[in-house]
Amino acid sequence: MKKSILAVVVLAVLAITSAFIPAVAATAHQVVSFIGPENLAMLSLAGTTLAADKARDYELGDVREYGVIAADIIYEGAAIGDNGSGYARPLVAGDPFRGFAESKVDNSAGAAGALNVRAKQKGIVKLAIGSLAITDVGKAVYASDDDTFTLTATSNSHIGRVSSFVSTGVGMVEFDAGGGALGALVALTDSSGGTASDTIAAIGGSYVQAEVRNAIASLAAKINAIAAMVK
Repeated sequence: MKKSILAVVVLAVLAITSAFIPAVAATAHQVVSFIGPENLAMLSLAGTTLAADKARDYELGDVREYGVIAADIIYEGAAIGDNGSGYARPLVAGDPFRGFAESKVDNSAGAAGALNVRAKQKGIVKLAIGSLAITDVGKAVYASDDDTFTLTATSNSHIGRVSSFVSTGVGMVEFDAGGGALGALVALTDSSGGTASDTIAAIGGSYVQAEVRNAIASLAAKINAIAAMVK
């Protein structure tokens, strides 16, 4: 539900912005095309209600198994990423996050999918996070590889949020890798030349180009941050 709301926010921002910045209209069209009509329908409040009981199959617990890529080892405690073809690997910056490995899986001599890794998908984990301070509680946490965690987004993978402070550089991180994302939105490349901030200034009738550029840069930064969380 949370990630569906994030997707709606992205679409709403693009729709509103395209009304007064024509260049954004093309981006809005690309996002809608990426999500697809079937997923847009999933975001709708409309639907067909059940008229009778319906048995469903459920997975128990918060552990899921993924096939491991060929010729690699995933160690216990490693952050797991998706290699883009559905196989698990030691996380590489930008990978969709799939959880933390419960135990070591050595597939160094195996083909892709020959062995499975058990991934802890949801919970709270103690992590070393570069320069973490007590004032960082609540901030998003990213990974640049399977054991390097940071508060810097850039091209890293979003894994969770700081839930509590332990000591300088160490915190408890709440994570949920199985939240039902719509998919990985490709990050927007911002060539506006503007400066991103958390405030979009009012744009009057006699605006200067810098105001528009800064607004576009700010929107692009926020959309990319949301896209990272939706992965």
